[in-house]
Amino acid sequence: MIRHIVFFSAKRSADLPEIKAGLQTLGAIVHHRHFEVVENARVDPMGNAVDLVVYAEFADHAALDAYKADPIYEASTQRVRPLRDIRYSADYEVPDRT
Repeated sequence: MIRHIVFFSAKRSADLPEIKAGLQTLGAIVHHRHFEVVENARVDPMGNAVDLVVYAEFADHAALDAYKADPIYEASTQRVRPLRDIRYSADYEVPDRT
């Protein structure tokens, strides 16, 4: 399984609802096992620069690649990119524990 985690911050806090809505459209892409967009709880005293988190799980790298190739992904990127400041992404493979 692949875990895909992306952190976003907004250029302007007024744009957070639009960024969140744009990211939530990614949930319509069928290649994930699990998908969510959540607001950062901002409980870390060392830094709270992240506004929103996208978390998704994929069966394998092929499913993640198909997700990123979907036209919905490109539309979401075009909608969100002008409004966001930072974007950090991490993908990692979870060992099979069976």
